[in-house]
Amino acid sequence: MENHIKFMRRAIELAELGKGSVSPNPMVGCVIVVDGKIIAEGYHEHYGGPHAEPNAIRQVNGHVDLREATVYVTLEPCAHFGKTPPCANLLVDKKVRQVVIGAIDTNPLVGGKGIEILRKAGVMVISGILEEEIRYQNRRFFTYIEKQRPYIVLKWAQTQDGFVARENFDSKWISNQYSRQLVHRWRTEEAGIMVGTNTARYDNPKLNVRDWTGKNPIRIVIDRMLQLSPDLSFFDQSQDTICFNLVKNEKFENLEYIKLEPDFPLSAIFSELYKRKIQSILVEGGTFLLQKLIEAELWDEARVFTGQVNFGNGISAPKIQGKMIHKSDILGDELKILENTK
Repeated sequence: MENHIKFMRRAIELAELGKGSVSPNPMVGCVIVVDGKIIAEGYHEHYGGPHAEPNAIRQVNGHVDLREATVYVTLEPCAHFGKTPPCANLLVDKKVRQVVIGAIDTNPLVGGKGIEILRKAGVMVISGILEEEIRYQNRRFFTYIEKQRPYIVLKWAQTQDGFVARENFDSKWISNQYSRQLVHRWRTEEAGIMVGTNTARYDNPKLNVRDWTGKNPIRIVIDRMLQLSPDLSFFDQSQDTICFNLVKNEKFENLEYIKLEPDFPLSAIFSELYKRKIQSILVEGGTFLLQKLIEAELWDEARVFTGQVNFGNGISAPKIQGKMIHKSDILGDELKILENTK
């Protein structure tokens, strides 16, 4: 068991390298071991590309007999044809001796079928090694599959005295440049980024990635009566953008208007995003939207910066309760990360 944990932990480290690049697929790492030594490693590098198992097998020296190999993989090998062939069948074809699995894939297309293929072929299978860690690593994927909505991350910066903006909606700058750079990294890790009407109007955010390397998220805004100016950065068609509204359905290059029913619940927006295979959302404001999501229990994680400034008065920060899972100092800014346990 000790060796199983050691090699699975290495597979988890490899899986993390795919963060931000494999959505809506899960992050998966794979380690191949013979006689207690790692002979090959691989991970799922980007969506549509080979999975972790074939990437690892490709690294195996051609003279090595995999009939003596144990394959450690963080998630149950897939059993269906998608962008790539089934990994469970590949492991059977290679006649590996044993497969050690971290977590079962709860996607209905897999859901135990990969294990069944392996066992029917005579491959020894062990599962549940570091399962809790792996489910947390792939919390976006499991939320998307099991709750049929994106994983929702709330983010805001507040002053020492509890405001997110001045009375005129000006919020520059509550957090420091290092905190803002971290937010740009976070943007590369989520499929979409969402704001409410007032944030789009008063901040005119680009909602792209500038202080980090990675892909831009899909921009999402709620503008019920289409009152936002088309001259805002949001509508410049420089990256994929969705505008939820009550007026029209219309589609242009990199810009889609989606009409919702009057008095729509916020869950309707996330159902639409689920249909579009948007696995995770970073919600960056404003207070009204954030508070509505909190009240509706439509959030999984909240990341709250507290800067060193005071405004005296202004727009109050959202009120939230959750389990503290992280607290750190970012050169003077306090960062708290909360988890919704309900």
